[in-house]
Parts: sequence; C-alpha cells; structure tokens
Amino acid sequence: MLLALALSAAPLQAARPKTKAPVRAKAPAAAVAEPAMPATRCGDDDHLRLKREPAAAADTAMAQTDPRAYLVQVAEAAMQRSRQVGVSQLLAQSAADELREAELAGLPQVQLSLSGFGVASTVRSVRQPDGAEARVALQAAGPVWDWGQRKQLVEWRRQLAEAAQAARQGQAEQIALQAVSLSLERSRFTLQLQVYGQYIRKMACLVEALETITELDRGRASELVQAQKQQQLAELALVATQDQLRSVETRLRRLLGDPLPPVASLSAVLARLPDLGQMQKELLAASDVTQANAQALAAQRLADSVNAGQKPQVSWLANANLARGNGDNREYTAGVQVSIPLFRATDAPQRDAARRRAEAANLQRDETLEAKHWRLSEVHDAAQNSLDRARRIAELLRASQQLRGATLQQWQQLGRRSLFDVMGAEADYYGLRVAQVNALYDAQQAVAMMGSMGKGVLELLR
Repeated sequence: MLLALALSAAPLQAARPKTKAPVRAKAPAAAVAEPAMPATRCGDDDHLRLKREPAAAADTAMAQTDPRAYLVQVAEAAMQRSRQVGVSQLLAQSAADELREAELAGLPQVQLSLSGFGVASTVRSVRQPDGAEARVALQAAGPVWDWGQRKQLVEWRRQLAEAAQAARQGQAEQIALQAVSLSLERSRFTLQLQVYGQYIRKMACLVEALETITELDRGRASELVQAQKQQQLAELALVATQDQLRSVETRLRRLLGDPLPPVASLSAVLARLPDLGQMQKELLAASDVTQANAQALAAQRLADSVNAGQKPQVSWLANANLARGNGDNREYTAGVQVSIPLFRATDAPQRDAARRRAEAANLQRDETLEAKHWRLSEVHDAAQNSLDRARRIAELLRASQQLRGATLQQWQQLGRRSLFDVMGAEADYYGLRVAQVNALYDAQQAVAMMGSMGKGVLELLR
C-alpha cells in the first residue's frame, strides 16, 4: 500500500514545491510517500512530440494536413534526383534516334566521289604518254520493292523505342515506390518511438515510486529490480527503433538529399483497400507489362524483316562518271537492279532463330502478366489481412486499456494486485499499440505496392 499511496500522491506533489518532510518513526503512510515524480512522467502522454529536423513552415503544414500531396512531392523529388531515371531517359532518347534513322533509311542515297592520280599505260607494247587524271563519280540509289523489309525494320525500331520508354517509366516508378515506402517506414518508426517513449515514462514513474518505498521497506527490493528491468527493456526497444529510423533516413537521404522533409503523419494515407478486380484490369497499363509487350512485338517485326530480306530485292540506281586529264571520258548509267538470292546456307538458321526469339518474347510477356496477376492477389490478401489485424488489435486495445486501468486501480487502492500484474498490463497495452502501428503500416505498404503494379503509385496517391 505504500507504493500505491506514493503513486496516488504523485500529481499533487508536482503542483507544489519539491520539499521533503522529515521522516518520523510513526508517521502516516501518506506522509511517508512525500517525494513524488513530475506529473508528465506518470501520465499517459499519447500525443508525445518528438524532436524533429527543422523544416519550412509550408513543408511542415503539408506534411500534417495533406499527406497525399506530401508523398507525391517526395516521390517526384526522388525521381528528378535519380541518376537511374536519367540513364533510362537517355536510353529512351537513343532508341528514338534509332527509330528516326530507320524511317529515313528508305530515302534515296546520293554519294559523290572525287579522285586524282597519275596515269601510265602501255597498249600493244607501245607505251602511252604519261599524265595526271582527275575523276568525279556521282552515284544515287534507292529501293523500289523489298517485300516490306524496311517497313518491318521501322516497326521493329518503333517497338524498341516504346519498350525503352516503358523501361524509363518503370525505373521512375521503382524510385517513386521506394521513396513512398521509405517515407511510410519513417513515419512508422516515429510513431513507435512515441509509444516506447510513453512506456518508458510510465515505467520510470513506477521505478521512482519504488525507490522511495524501498528506502523504508527493504522487502520490496525485488519489485524495484523487476521494475528497473522492465524500464531497461523498454529503453532497449526504443534504442533499437531509433537505429531502424536512422537506417531508413539514411536510405531516404540518398534518394532526396539533405535536408530531409519533415516527418509526416501517414498512419491512414493509404488505409483504404482498392478493388482487386479494378486493379487487375489496370495491370495492362503497368510499365513492365507494356515493356514486355513492346519487346514481343519488336521481336516479331524483326523476324518478319529477316524473312523479307531473304526474298528478291528491286532497287534503282544511277551513276555519272567524269574523267579529265589523260583524255576526256564521260559515262552515264541509270536503271533498275534486281537481286535474287539463289542459295545461302545461313538463311534458314537465321530465319528460325528470329522466329524462336519472337516466340520466346511472347511467352515472356504472358509470364510477366500472369505473375503480376498472382502477385497482385497475394499482396491484396496481405493488405486485407493487415487491415483486419489492425481492427482486431484496436478491439484488444480497448480491452487492454480497461484491464490496465482496473489493475492499476486495484493495486493502488485495494492492494489486490501485485506490481507484476501492473507491469504485465502495461507491457501488454504498449505492445498492442506497437502491433497496431505495424499492422496499419504493413497494410499501407501493401496498398502502395499494389498501386505500383498497375498505373503507378503516384496515380494511386493522386
């Protein structure tokens, strides 16, 4: 009962000056429990504010009032800063340049050749006069009919350009998802730090009260040791969470640079579970599915181009040759050229290889889409389970809070419960709070991943 009276007297002592009355041999128990702890350490501070990095007022306001806009801003900043997105952008531009090259390949090609050299000749054992000669040759050529080979090559390059653009979007989506995921983790560990901070202050209250009582009753020393142990365990959990938070912030700093934006309140930004049927329809718009489809079409166009290139080719050409110096010679030619392949041992293997690559690309596309369907169902189930777990924990929290309050009251006022019951109730309550935080953020991570598997996590946030 001495410890119970010390706890009940704590708020009153916080209100008056900290003066310690002298202890008399037969003083009442309430007078013995004079020293008290600050009320802020014994109360339940469910709105603990952690020390955060300095940030602009506008950024802080957005982090607290519009978490979706906050996450969009974080993701866009990460994409703009990412070198990987820059590399994929350059590769997409290179593929666009190669497409333009293929489109211009069907235009006539004109070539001018200039040459000058000395001439020495013998005709029927009679040596001709030596001299210098200059020659000019103008050549022009262009396709007439190629069985669609050039057209298929243009389509092949077009599909490769679309695949490169889809790869750029996929890379940007990965960076955006990583930034959103790390921001959610940062918010998760920040909330855990708040819970552990409240737990530590609650245990510190018990420890200080027991220290006061133990000075008068050495038989309660084991309870003090147990309370100190429980406080140390809570502090250990706090330190471990701080380490995890620092690790997350280091990875986030690599994406966003320094300084980091303020910590946002993200406990419910993605708490609504999307419709599975709608998300499955949106899989066709995913960047990796678009890329796989473009690559499959490109492989098919390349196979058609190889097949067309092994057929007769018709082209036109014109030549103009002029020689001056050792005589005056002129020559003009123009006409149509037909090239008919009769036998090339490499044609059949080349044709079969292109066809098989096209078939493999089609299978890869189908496999990508099917794998995403199953993965989406798996992630959807995980998100649903996490949300259901969060709801169940919320119900348990209400029961745990009632049990916690009743246990503390029975221990303080009636002496029917031991200190171990009180500490067990506190540990159960704060453990459930941490579990609820984890369940909510696990669900949000799954929802963010579902969004990235379709149109994108930014589209989901907007």
